[in-house]
Amino acid sequence: MKLLTDKIYRIEKFEGKGGWTFVRLPEIKPNKHAPFGWVRVFGTIDGHSIEKYNLQSMGNGNLFLPLNAQIRKKIKKQAVDNVHIVLYEDNVPSEIANELRMCLQDEKHLWETFLSYSETKRKKLIDWIYQSKNEDEKANRIVEIINRISSEKITK
Repeated sequence: MKLLTDKIYRIEKFEGKGGWTFVRLPEIKPNKHAPFGWVRVFGTIDGHSIEKYNLQSMGNGNLFLPLNAQIRKKIKKQAVDNVHIVLYEDNVPSEIANELRMCLQDEKHLWETFLSYSETKRKKLIDWIYQSKNEDEKANRIVEIINRISSEKITK
């Protein structure tokens, strides 16, 4: 999970009717291997969590983060306001590692607890597994995740 930015930005708005409200992110470069140079991210905007979000191209080699009305309402900000944005590259497979899935599904409460986590939390755990240097480390991390989940109580 690569940190792309953690700083304060000013919200802008494209001129004209229906103009987008957005934040310019000049330090994040377009992905040459993705359609339209999109960069998929997750993170926070003034503490509000965003997931599976694509940074859009401005057409000049720069990217921007669109801020729809729903997000602006939650963070209570509009154009010209400043926001604190923390973004991470979202390039980890969203699929649950087969080994982890099989182990968790052996115990229904473990599987249900894992699925109750936010997508961000699940991705962090999956990312941690995929960062293993070898199969032994991968197995140890899966066991550690199972032990962590086992120690939690389901609050449903």
